[in-house]
Formats: sequence, structure tokens, C-alpha cells
Amino acid sequence: MSSNLATKLREGTKKSHSMAENTGFVACFLKGTVEKTSYRKLAANLYFVYSAMEEELERHQHHPILSQIYFPELNRKAPLEEDLSFYYGTNWREQIAPSVAAQNYVARIREISNTQPELLVAHSYTRYLGDLSGGQILKGVAQRGMNLVDGEGTHFYEFPTISDEKAFKNKYRQAMNDLPVDDVVADQIVDEANHAFGLNMTMFKELEGSLIKAIGIMLFNSLTRRRNRGSTELVTAE
Repeated sequence: MSSNLATKLREGTKKSHSMAENTGFVACFLKGTVEKTSYRKLAANLYFVYSAMEEELERHQHHPILSQIYFPELNRKAPLEEDLSFYYGTNWREQIAPSVAAQNYVARIREISNTQPELLVAHSYTRYLGDLSGGQILKGVAQRGMNLVDGEGTHFYEFPTISDEKAFKNKYRQAMNDLPVDDVVADQIVDEANHAFGLNMTMFKELEGSLIKAIGIMLFNSLTRRRNRGSTELVTAE
């Protein structure tokens, strides 16, 4: 059984992908305006999201569908722990808490894990393929924008056990196309991927207040007024 799920996801989430890239926080990021306070809040939120997602994927690693896209080498929890230690210090665990948007994101991951775990494919796709696709570009932007050196604060973008990211993405997409799902389930996964984009966008929008406070409303408006479409593959999806 082949549902061409990878193609359906790419085509079915194009609008959501574009909307995510054009949120104010992301638009500023892509133009090199990276403010450390808001960025570390994002890293903290992502820590809670990835912790939940990776815990649930591990729990279902023998599931007939999820087992086919279970790749622990993609896990981001440990790299995010390194980054949070850099941004917050050794007691970072006592200093961070998930925002409302992150709490909702985590709740959704837990909910579908308990009720329809195959929908976790959508969340894995939305986050991990985005990390692989835009990681090196975004790492460079973050380093320049925050004057970081020697990999400090950007471990999130590094996949040391994946030697060829392009080949791995092809492997991942083929695994999705080979999943034993029918068209009904495939469409449900696409719908969930769009929902995942929405959850990501809500997290980004939460951060705009602290970013505006740091850089000023005039600069924020200037950076977000117009942006060239398709400038890069970003933090979400391929």
C-alpha cells in the first residue's frame, strides 16, 4: 500500500508553510534580526515540545506505522538542553516554563498519542524535516544575529550522526510513502500537519511582544512589511 504521503504532505501544507514563514518573529529572524531574550524563550518552548514528541514516539516505536519513521538520530531534546544551559546557565531547568502556546502544543501531542498515535507522523514531519531543511541556514543567521561563536547556543541545528542530510531526507520521505496507511488516514495526517503548523505559528506570535520591546515597533514593522517569498526552507517542514 502506497499513499504517496510525503507528496500529499508537501502539497497539502504549502499554504501553512508560507504563513509560518511570514509570522513577524520568523520574518525578522530570516532578515538577521535575532534578539537573544525572545530566541531563548523559543528554545525553551521547543524543549518542551520536542521532549513530549520524542517521548511519545519512543513509546510507540513498535507501532505498525510509527515504527517506520522512528529515527532517534533526529531527536532534538539533548541538543536543546545544551543550548538552554548556554542561554540560562547551569540551573536552566528552574528558570524555564512552557508558554501557553507551548502547553497547548504539548497537550495536542499527548492527546493524539493516546487516541490516534499515527497522527504523530504529522508532527514528526512538520518539525524534523524543517530542522533538516533549513538548519544550517538558520544556524548561520542565529550566530550572526547574536554574535555567537564555536557552536555556542546553536546545537539545536546540528545533526552529528547524520552525515548526509539530503540523503536522510530522501530516506525519510520514502519511509513515509511506504507507510501502511490508506487515503483516509493519509488525509487525516495532512490535516494534523496543518494543525501542527498552526501550533508553531502561535508560539512564534507569542514571541513578537518581547521582540518588539527589544528592537522597537518601527524596525519591526519595517522588517515585516514585505518579504520575498520562498527565501529559505524554514523552521517548520521541508
